Amino acid sequence: MSRIVFDKKLGYVHEDLVKMGSMVEKQLHSCIDALKNHDVELANKVIDNDDIVDDLQRQIEEKSIRLIAQNQPLATDLRDIFTAIKIVTDLERMADHAVDIAKIVTKMGKEHYIKELIDIPKMAEKVQEMIKLSIDAYIAGDVKAAYDICLKDDEIDAYYKKIFDELLEHMKSNENLNQVSQLLFVCKYLERVADHTTNICEWTIFLVTGKYVDLNE
Repeated sequence: MSRIVFDKKLGYVHEDLVKMGSMVEKQLHSCIDALKNHDVELANKVIDNDDIVDDLQRQIEEKSIRLIAQNQPLATDLRDIFTAIKIVTDLERMADHAVDIAKIVTKMGKEHYIKELIDIPKMAEKVQEMIKLSIDAYIAGDVKAAYDICLKDDEIDAYYKKIFDELLEHMKSNENLNQVSQLLFVCKYLERVADHTTNICEWTIFLVTGKYVDLNE
């Protein structure tokens, strides 16, 4: 395979990865909309759409493996392919957490919330922003942006602590313990999605520099 053809096929992998990132971002947005609006139908759609995300992951992995099998990639090419495979794994796990939140919506149905949902949607918006920025940094090979995005994880942690403390107070007063526990799970899933965006930033830094750094400390 000529270098031109190889670069073109590697470009297709990048395009699919961006498509998958957009899909995951949409899944997260939809599951939080479903949560806010008690929209069980939308939640079920998020659950159904998980197959699309899984298919994209499989396609990217298969294309990546074929690129290695049919060529003798340079070290930098191998790093690029390896990074893509690692990132789509993180994206797939993010999508799984969106499904986890959607399943919580289906469990609670039209149940009245113990308090208006304000901080959870704000937390989710920050997480969605991190997803988009992390994919942009990967495509641009922007190491500085990758480091900057990881700093936003502190904001997510602050939201998580604030919401956790508020829900804990409701739990102490025995106020709908099941709902409180479900909302705590929602926050935990959002925090895990943010951790996966940090992973993407780590892989971006690895792609550009060849060095692995742990930014999830």
